[in-house]
Amino acid sequence: MRQLYVGNKNYSSWSMRPWVLMKQAGIPFDEVAVKFDSFGEDSAFKRTMLPLNPNGLVPVLVDDGLAIWDTLAIAEYLAETCPEAQLWPADRKQRARARSICAEMHAGFGALRSACVMNIEADLAQQGALIWRDNAGVRDDVARIVSMWSELLADHAASHADGMLFGRFSIADAYYAPVVMRLTRYALPVPADIAAYLKRVEALPGVKAWIDAALAEHHFVAFDEPYRLKR
Repeated sequence: MRQLYVGNKNYSSWSMRPWVLMKQAGIPFDEVAVKFDSFGEDSAFKRTMLPLNPNGLVPVLVDDGLAIWDTLAIAEYLAETCPEAQLWPADRKQRARARSICAEMHAGFGALRSACVMNIEADLAQQGALIWRDNAGVRDDVARIVSMWSELLADHAASHADGMLFGRFSIADAYYAPVVMRLTRYALPVPADIAAYLKRVEALPGVKAWIDAALAEHHFVAFDEPYRLKR
């Protein structure tokens, strides 16, 4: 059985991607939860993760003794080893397009990610309003995401009833699921078609299962809470 090592569901946007991908696609795995702590070299977190990943980070997928880290590497490995799950679009050009937007997420949107850290449990609408007013980088990142998603949703509206970025659920939707969490929890303004997509993503069984588990954690991590002193 594959093992997926993940951090706190409330905060760990990187862990969310492969977990949601596997859960939504019906790929069986055993979850190994590694709670965030001080991240010091002698911390329980590092003692668990360093033997698996030289960077000492989550997520890590272990399959038959092979450890794969980095979310894109995990996604590609799953696409290769579970072809029946159809994790990428079937069309070659659309696969390239999906890979391109995942790579863009992997390397970009730094303003949004740093200003709006993922926190599923918190209501951060007030903080979001101030961030939106004062942070041009966040506004630029959201504008790019809105433009990208609107184009994809329009292009694939007739191809599948699921209403995902490439019609049916794919790696791209799993990869942007943490962005959905940021946009909703910080109540950042988006047009109606994007708001509808956010609701569809949150309603996916794999995403809902992650959210429900995040809400049940009740584990306050101070350095992941720049806007709150306590829970």
